[in-house]
Amino acid sequence: MKLTLDDIRYCLEGSIPAVISTCARDGIPNVAYISQAYYVDARHVALSFQFFNKTRINILDNPWATLLVLHPVTAQFYRLHIRYLRTESEGPLFEGMKAQLAGIASHSGMADVFRLRGSDVYEVREIEEVAGEPLPAPPPRSGVLGAVRRGSERLSRCTSLGEALNCVLATLSDFLGVRHAMVLLLDPATQRLYTVASCGYATSGVGSEIEMGDGVIGVAARERTPVRIRHMTQAYLYSRAVRSSLRADAPDLALHTDIPYPGLAEPHSQMAVPVESSGRLLGVLFVESPDEQQFSYEDEDALVALAGHLGAAIELMQTNDETGEAAAAIGDVPAATGAALQLRHFAINHSVFINDVYLIKGVAGAIFWRLVKDYAQQGRTEFSNRELRLDPSIQLPDVSDNLEARLLLLQRRLIEHGPHIRMEKTGRGRFRLVVQRPLEFGDDS
Repeated sequence: MKLTLDDIRYCLEGSIPAVISTCARDGIPNVAYISQAYYVDARHVALSFQFFNKTRINILDNPWATLLVLHPVTAQFYRLHIRYLRTESEGPLFEGMKAQLAGIASHSGMADVFRLRGSDVYEVREIEEVAGEPLPAPPPRSGVLGAVRRGSERLSRCTSLGEALNCVLATLSDFLGVRHAMVLLLDPATQRLYTVASCGYATSGVGSEIEMGDGVIGVAARERTPVRIRHMTQAYLYSRAVRSSLRADAPDLALHTDIPYPGLAEPHSQMAVPVESSGRLLGVLFVESPDEQQFSYEDEDALVALAGHLGAAIELMQTNDETGEAAAAIGDVPAATGAALQLRHFAINHSVFINDVYLIKGVAGAIFWRLVKDYAQQGRTEFSNRELRLDPSIQLPDVSDNLEARLLLLQRRLIEHGPHIRMEKTGRGRFRLVVQRPLEFGDDS
C-alpha cells in the first residue's frame, strides 16, 4: 500500500530532528540535520529555514531533495522524496512553525540559537519505508472522534452562550482529559481577546485580556491558525493582561484594573485554536498542561472541530437572542438595605469600580452603568437585549456586537465581585437586575 503523510504524521511532530540530503550543481551531495519537519497537508511538508548554509544554497540551485524522518516510538525510518516549492516568512504556516520551534529550542537548550527565518514548503513525491527492525507500534488512540461527537451533541442542546461555553469545557475535561482550558472572545472595537470561561484554575480570570499577536493565544487569533507547543518555552508564554488606559487619568485606581490571568505559572504544553464563523474571527479556544508532550495532532484536530461547532453556536445564539420586545415595565422593587455600594464610572473607557474595587470596563462597563442608572432613576429591574442594542450610549459595534458575550462577562464578573448586585436571565433575550444594597454614584466623566 502506498504510504501517505497522514500515515507517518507522528514523525512530523518535532520530537526528533530530520535528516535532509541535497545536491550541489557539481553533483556533490550534502547531508544535514533539520530542526523541524512540519506537516502542512496530505501532500506537503515544511522544513525550518534557520541558516543560510550549504543545504540552503543547494536547494535554491536544485529543488530535489531526500528527507529521512523517524517515528519517535517505533524507531521506524521513512525516506521522503521531496521537491522545493517556496519559502514563507509570514502567515499561519510560518507562525505555527515558529511557535513549535520555540518549544523545541527551549527543550534542547538552543533558545538563543534557533530562529526561524522562513518555512520552506516541499511537495512530497514519494514515501519509502526503510528496512529495519522497528519496535511494536503503540495501540491506536481511541475516543477522540467520540469525544467530538459527544461535544457536538451537547452543544446542539444548549440554549444560551453560558451553556455552550460550559459544554465545551466539560467536553474537554470529561472526554479528552484536558484539565486546564479557557475560552476567549474577540472585542472587535479594541481588537483584544477577553476571557469568558475557564476551568482547572484557582481563579476564573473572567475579563482578563490578551492582545492580538501576544503569545500562543494571540498568534492563533491573529493568524487564524492552530498553534501548538509540546515543550516549555519562554518565547511563547502569554503575557499578563494589558493595564488599563485609566493610568494617566486615575493613577490612584489604574493599578487595580488588571484582572489576573488564570493560566499556569509554568505550562509545558499549550495549544490554541481560533473560533470562527462565516469567515469572521470570534475568539480562541485554549488548552494547556504542566506536562510535556501532552497535545498531539489528534488533539489539535479535535479542538479545531469543537471550535467550529462553538463558533456556529455563538453565531446562532447572537442571531436569536432577542424577543423583539422592550422590557420597559416597572414593577415593585424590593427595598435595598444595608451599607451603600459606592459606584464610580470613568467615561474614558467605561471602567466601573464598586467600593473602589475594579469590576469591568469597555462595552460591558457601559452596559452596567446604563442598567444601574435606570434602576436608581426609574426603579427598573427588567431589561432586554434589544433595547441595549438600540441604545447609542453603549456604543456597540455595527458588526458582530457579541452582546450576549458581554452580558455573560458582566454577569460572571458580578458573581465574582459579591452577592449584592447580580443579573438573572428571565427568558430569551431578557434578564433582571437584582440589587440588594443602596447605590451611591460617582461619575468621573
